[in-house]
Amino acid sequence: MTEDSEKVSVLFVCMGNICRSPTAEGVFRHHVAEAGLDHLFEIDSAGTHAYHVGEPPDRRAQEAATRRGFSLVDIRARRVAEDDFERFRHIIAMDEDNLVMLREQADPAQRDKIRLFLEFGSGPETEVPDPYYGGAKGFERVLDLVEDASRGLLELLRQR
Repeated sequence: MTEDSEKVSVLFVCMGNICRSPTAEGVFRHHVAEAGLDHLFEIDSAGTHAYHVGEPPDRRAQEAATRRGFSLVDIRARRVAEDDFERFRHIIAMDEDNLVMLREQADPAQRDKIRLFLEFGSGPETEVPDPYYGGAKGFERVLDLVEDASRGLLELLRQR
């Protein structure tokens, strides 16, 4: 990565954009800033559904993130837009259902940029579980997975 290279654009996507994808956005932003690379990245999140457009992340997601030093306060839910497929170089789905929806929505030439987030993690899991209907432990588990995959994604992007 060089100073004069085009910004690396990353969009994290889950269903409603209030739990997993804003957590991924906040954690990845933190790691990128910590590495001194925030000026080289465009990072955002969105949902495949419009259930919560304009809302902040789930209170439980914010509290869990804050306990670990991550901020989600400036994030507001939005739905994936048609131009996101052109705008973002990396579109990262939290689970298989959202991966399928994104690939169906994208033009065939754009489908290769859509991947599962945990492909970048070190564990055996393939999906970030939706913590919405569970308790606090679910949000902590999401953070564990997101932190690990964020480090892996950043390392991969730094090598390019």
